[in-house]
Order: sequence, then structure tokens, then C-alpha cells
Amino acid sequence: MRYPHLFAPLDLGHVTLPNRVLMGSMHTGLEDRARDFDKLAAYFADRARGGVGLMVTGGIAPNIEGWLKPLGGRLSMPWHLARHRKVTSAVHAENGRICMQILHGGRYSYHPLSVAPSRIKAPINPFTPRALSARGVERTIGDFVNCAKLAQDAGYDGVEVMGSEGYLINEFITARTNTRSDAWGGSAENRMRFPIEIVRRTRESVGRDFIIIYRLSMLDLVDNAQSWDEIVQLGKGIEQAGASLINTGIGWHEARVPTIVTSVPRAAFVSITAKFKQTVALPLITTNRINMPETAEQVLASGAADMISMARPLLADPEWVNKARADKGDRINTCIACNQACLDHVFENRMATCLVNPRACNETELLIKPAAQRKRYAVVGAGPAGLAAATTLAERGHRVTLFDAATEIGGQFNMAKRIPGKEEFHETLRYFGHRIADTGVELRLNTRAEAEMLQREGFDVVIVATGVTPRPVNFPGSDDPRVLSYLEVLRENKAVGKRVAIIGAGGIGFDMAEFLVEPAPSPTTDVQRWSTEWGVDLSHQHRGGLKPAKPEAPLRTVYLLQRSVGKPGARLNKTSGWVHRATLKHKKVEMLGGASYLRFDSAGLHLLIDDQPRILEVDNLIICAGQEPNRTLADELVTLGMAVHVIGGADVAAELDAKRAIDQGTRLAASMG
Repeated sequence: MRYPHLFAPLDLGHVTLPNRVLMGSMHTGLEDRARDFDKLAAYFADRARGGVGLMVTGGIAPNIEGWLKPLGGRLSMPWHLARHRKVTSAVHAENGRICMQILHGGRYSYHPLSVAPSRIKAPINPFTPRALSARGVERTIGDFVNCAKLAQDAGYDGVEVMGSEGYLINEFITARTNTRSDAWGGSAENRMRFPIEIVRRTRESVGRDFIIIYRLSMLDLVDNAQSWDEIVQLGKGIEQAGASLINTGIGWHEARVPTIVTSVPRAAFVSITAKFKQTVALPLITTNRINMPETAEQVLASGAADMISMARPLLADPEWVNKARADKGDRINTCIACNQACLDHVFENRMATCLVNPRACNETELLIKPAAQRKRYAVVGAGPAGLAAATTLAERGHRVTLFDAATEIGGQFNMAKRIPGKEEFHETLRYFGHRIADTGVELRLNTRAEAEMLQREGFDVVIVATGVTPRPVNFPGSDDPRVLSYLEVLRENKAVGKRVAIIGAGGIGFDMAEFLVEPAPSPTTDVQRWSTEWGVDLSHQHRGGLKPAKPEAPLRTVYLLQRSVGKPGARLNKTSGWVHRATLKHKKVEMLGGASYLRFDSAGLHLLIDDQPRILEVDNLIICAGQEPNRTLADELVTLGMAVHVIGGADVAAELDAKRAIDQGTRLAASMG
């Protein structure tokens, strides 16, 4: 077997897990309404069928105060059991095992009933929590225990007690958020009593033959947080209290250090788990940015951990484990850690799904069924939309020919993969390359599909996924040869000087800025360089694992400009936008809103900023001012009377959106006859 450590059984005493893969907890939104539990059951059953050793649900509150949002997922009453039994029955029917995560939101709870150890408002929440009384603390511990017992009654194989990421338990154990002077505050020992009592009393309630995972914050990444000695002390207390496994928690939600986005190197935090492994005998789970079996095997073989937690990678590909076991890792639909359809959706109060796998959480609705009648399809454009449409159609049994004028598949992904921190996009193109071969798509690269040719070849339907063209700008000097489009820089490798102004501060403008200031290879591929850049103390000699950040010097002086007033990047994705803004700030990129472009000449770019004149002495301008749909072929095909569907950027080009493109291509292909 290629991955012997990954597929070694793990004996927990009363139960043996078949492999070392844990599907970690991730909120989907399906947990919050009883009517969605059939969908939730199908979602988990798909992953159980895919071979994962153990799964953990999204966070379920033990009481109303602990809701993440009003009417959020909760298990506190006997009449809640029926919905949860749908999940456990579906998982067990596939020979899987599943734990329920008990999560009390504490001061992160987004509602006015929130509570915390002390009345200290979270910087990411408008609501100020009420401080729990001593009686309230005891009642809350009882609610955790009651929730665990109900989970056992519902058929779960265990629970995970959420003690990290800045939620209620994490708030109790740090002086940052616990200023109490009673038996639950003050000394480190007193602050630790809360989680230890929860685990101890839970074990007493559920008995020996029930899994208890404790999610321990090993790296808080915030000021005035735990010291390493306190973390070790807590871990030993949790072990003695009766936990079965300890899972690694990294970072609070308010931390200003990225922990899960694609720019974080793979397995960046494994050394923290490895260090902690020297202090307890319990099996340890490590987590964050482990998305391929080679990385997981290396971590386990090194002895750094006993199990690997992967949440989003199993969202992206429910067959991840089966493919790895069959030595088909190259067929895995790899999580690229973009967060655009999972965490961004959750924070927008929408159901989670996955950019590279739109069927995630849509298993009961987005069905890929054999075609009722086999047809000939032409798909023009091998970008994300075209790739999704072509391979889904072929999977259903249609005859599909995929055209692209380029020498390789990928479209805009071939530029995105060159951006520092987006190296994972290579994986998506590798996956689709194999999908084309496995589903039998006929691929014609270096071929510009003309309307008459497509008509002559007799295709039943043409799907146009021809993408976008950059939107031009028009001001004096905009035709200067030193003015380049982002395509000329990323696709044609045009030379760029040491001082650059970027016109357009959308996603492409931010990507271009990072491309111009970061060296190659970038720190996103090296854990030590990355941790130095962001001030992460992986040796944990400082409280919270923080040290002064020391960004590497930028390669160029860059100005990032936008016409609209306000802060550039305000419309970037919620979970990753702040990372992009912070990265450019580290690299001393000057970001300016409210810019009016007057002219570009030998002196530089003349502009007005808030009606004040300014000259930027730059060598080049790079235009990232938006895109326009490329619908020329579609219009010609309509004129010829052919059946045509337009998808991806050719349909809507407001901003390059791979999430919408892949979803649209997949759904169209699934709905065709």
C-alpha cells in the first residue's frame, strides 16, 4: 500500500477506526433547520461511503445561549433526537462512524442572548455578551453533559467538545477574555476547571464505550493568550478527565494571522501537534491545510500525529479516502482552500457548498444521472465552466468534444495558478485533465472553433464558455506601450519595471499586486518563511504563539488604484479578503481609492486623489479594470440557428468567478436531456 500509515487502523480501546482520516467539523448551514436534516444525512452518507474513518458534524449548541445564530443547530431536548437519528442511521448504513461536535459560541454567538466568562465584546461581533454567574457556569456545564448524552441517545459514536477557535471554552481558559475572580477565573488552574469539568462529567454520563474528542487550542494567535506550559497542563487535565482523542485547534476567529486560506503552506501547523505529542499519551489529531494523501502520509510517518483532520478536502471530494486507498490520488478533486463557497457562504448565512464540487451539500438535488438520449455536444472553451460542463456531460454518457484555442486546458486558472498563494490551482487543472480522459471527452486544443465548422460537424448542442476580454481604459497616454493588460503580464510574460501602478482594485488587481511584489517561489510554499512573514511562533516561546512579523522586502514599488471612493478590497471575499489586504500592507503597497486618471506620460501617471493632484512616477501601468463577456461565437451560432447555451464569463463577466462558472457548467450539464 502506498500510504501505509494513513490506512493503519487506530485502536481506541472500545472501537477500532479503519484508517487515520477524520472528517473534521465544518458548519454547512444544514444543521440549523430540521427540514434540512435529510440533506445533511445524504451529505454525511456520501462521505461515509467514501471511506473516511471518522466524521465530526458541524457545531451543535448545547443550549439557546450557545447558538451561533438565532435558531441555529441545537441538541438540548428529547424532541431534537429524531432529526439527528436521520444522520446517524444514514452514516451507519454505510458502515461509517460519526461524532457530533458540541459548540457553545460564547461571545462569538451572533445574537443578543450571548454569554461569556466576562462581559467583554468580541471585535468581530456587534453583540456584547452577558457574564455568566457562578450558577450559570454550573448550568452550562450541565448543558454540555446533557447534550453529549442526547447525542449518544441519537446514535452518534461520540462527541467532540469544541475548546478552541475562541469560542466559549477557549474564552474561559485565557486571561484575555476571563477576568473573573471566583473559582472559574484568576489562576490558570481555575480557568481550566471549566473544560476539565465538562469532559470529566461527560465521561461519567456516557460511560466508557463512547468517543470523546476534545478540540484543544494549541496556538491561539492572539495577544494575552495561553502559554505553552498552560496548554500542556490543560491537555494533561483533559486526558485525565477521560477524553479519547485530542484534536488540534489553531487560531481564534479574531486572530490577524491566516490559518486556513490557500496562501497558508500545506501542513503549516503540524509541528505544534508534534511538540504537544511529547506531553500526553492520548492519540492526537492534527489539522489545517492538509489536502492530499502524500502530505497526510508524511505527517503520520514522521510521528507528528496519530490522525489527520480534513474538513474542506472531504467537502471537495467525498471519495478522497477511497481514491487514496486505490492509489488514485491523482484523481482527487483537491480542496484549493479558497473558502469562497464554504466559509464565505456560512458567514453570509447561506448554505455551504464547494467551488470545485458544487454537489457538496446538494447531494439530493444536483444529481448526475445517465442521459435519457445520447447526444453530440460541443463545448467551446476549456476554462472552469467549460471543463465542468464537458466532463459532466460525458459522465452522463453524451459524446462531447471540448475545444480551446490555447495549448492547455484551464483558461483563467492558468493565470491564477501563477499568483503567490494560489499554487493549489494547479491541482484543479490536474484533476480536470484526468476527468477529461476518464469520461471520454474528445479534447481539441490549439483549435479555434468557428461557427460554420461547428455547424458542419453536426453537433446537436453547442455550449459556449469562451470567457472574457479585458475591459479597456481610455485616457491620454493609455495607448502607451508601457501600459499593459493583466493578460499580457501573466499570459505573455511581458517585462514589468520596478515601479508600477495597477488600475483596478478588484480580485484581479489584488492578485496582480501580489504577483509583482512577491518573490518566486513565494513564502506561501515554505512554512518557515511564511511564519516569519506573519509573526507566527511555531516554537511557542511567546504567549499565543505570536512574535513580531518580519515581511520580506517587496520586489517592486506598487500602487493599487480604484476609481470608486473607499478602501480598496472592501468587496473581496469575507474570509480571505482581509488576508490579501494585510499581505499588500506588509509589502508596502499603497492602496488608493477615489482616483481619477488624467494622463500617462514620461513623468508618470497624473491623477487626482480626492480632487488633489498627484503624479506617480511609475515605469508601467497594468490594467485590471474589469472584463467584458466574449459572446462573438455565441451570437454567430444563434444566427445560424444552432442550439446554444452560454456559461461562465461569456455569460456574466462582472468579476472572474470560478465558483459560479463551475456551478453553472455542472448544473447545465446535469439538466440536459
